[in-house]
Amino acid sequence: MPIYSREEAQALLKKVLSYSKADECEVSLRGNDGGNIRTALNAVSTAGDISTVGLAVSSVYGKKAGSATINEFDDASLEKVVRRSEELAQLAPENPERMPMLGPSTFKDSIEYNPKTAAITPDQRADLTAKCLDVTKAAGLQAAGFLENTTRFEAVANSKGLFAYDKSTDVIFSVTTRDAAGTISGYAARGFTDVSKLDTASATRIATQKALSSKNARAIEPGKYTVILEPVAGTYMLENMFRFDARSADEGRSFLSKKGGGTRLGEKLVDDKVSIYSDPFNTELPGSTWNGEGQPLEKIDWIRNGVVKNLSYSRYWAQKKNVAPVPGPSNIIMEGGDMSLEDMIKSTERGILVSRLWYIRMVDPQSLLLTGLTRDGTFYIENGQIKFPIKNMRFNESPVIMLNNVEALGKPERSISVESYRSYLIPPMKIRDFTFTSLSDAV
Repeated sequence: MPIYSREEAQALLKKVLSYSKADECEVSLRGNDGGNIRTALNAVSTAGDISTVGLAVSSVYGKKAGSATINEFDDASLEKVVRRSEELAQLAPENPERMPMLGPSTFKDSIEYNPKTAAITPDQRADLTAKCLDVTKAAGLQAAGFLENTTRFEAVANSKGLFAYDKSTDVIFSVTTRDAAGTISGYAARGFTDVSKLDTASATRIATQKALSSKNARAIEPGKYTVILEPVAGTYMLENMFRFDARSADEGRSFLSKKGGGTRLGEKLVDDKVSIYSDPFNTELPGSTWNGEGQPLEKIDWIRNGVVKNLSYSRYWAQKKNVAPVPGPSNIIMEGGDMSLEDMIKSTERGILVSRLWYIRMVDPQSLLLTGLTRDGTFYIENGQIKFPIKNMRFNESPVIMLNNVEALGKPERSISVESYRSYLIPPMKIRDFTFTSLSDAV
């Protein structure tokens, strides 16, 4: 069992630090414990448990640093990894951007840990998976999916007296449903800190309904359309803009860069309805209360009523710019509205409902122009009703432009990006003038 308690982790890190002869030394200890089930063709294909724990030592001499890792914790091995990190530090070139390590700080306890999720058994995973497969079999479809639960811990200590500890749990589930010929497809994904909130049967019914409704998809002309993005589609579209990094903005490499120099901090960037913030104590999407540099994390606005309120400044870049450091986000929440998905559809004269996006690639970082494809259920809306499924299309669009064209927002939902395995709270969105450029025969 690699999940160390706060006291166990602190005792081990203190021992490792006692071996250090460097100017500064930082030691981190990370571990996780969990299991998974993968399905394909309505059957379990793989299942297993995973337990890992590892320790990393970073030694510093002036501006030179070296790191070494180990997963053996006897005294001789611990001293050996410290000596190795010191040897590497002496050989390393100087890093002009290296900042001194931080001293002691007070960190609030996170709310990321749920004992029910930590106690998931293989039998529970099998039962959750069986409920999914019962739905697809009854619908005459085939499921391919993944269920994984993880309990993690992380502890960091340094020679300046800093110590931080965090423990978290999560469970994620995703399923794709198709017919035997592979001509129709539906998808659903869920992620929670508390496993009691996970209903695999309900999620699979949504994926099944998407697939069955996708039969006999028609081609329509590409162009600019009003789109309704379900939360999963919105997550894929927006996650590229969630760094809010001051340095890349100052250096002209970002959508937050101002023409002629400087950043767009304090400027109106998107529609008034858009507010994006981080809050490690959000009960639906809790996050860590400290970051890798040993800085406390609190609730912070990034965009409020369309205006850029904060940018994240590393300690080095903050010193260079003579401002206070601002840690980057540990989670992302986008505020929503009170319009349901059904009401969005009813209010649309002519548009497209997008269930999911994929294969998204950056075209231009400065405008944040992206390209990608729809998938797993795309539908044409006319006079407030879904009329028929349509073939998938490629889009070329910037989330910044998209968020200037917001017509309505719904209630935020926790959505997973399976490309980054990060979760966000994102509302369904009704967007005007979304640009589709070509058709795709992909399902």
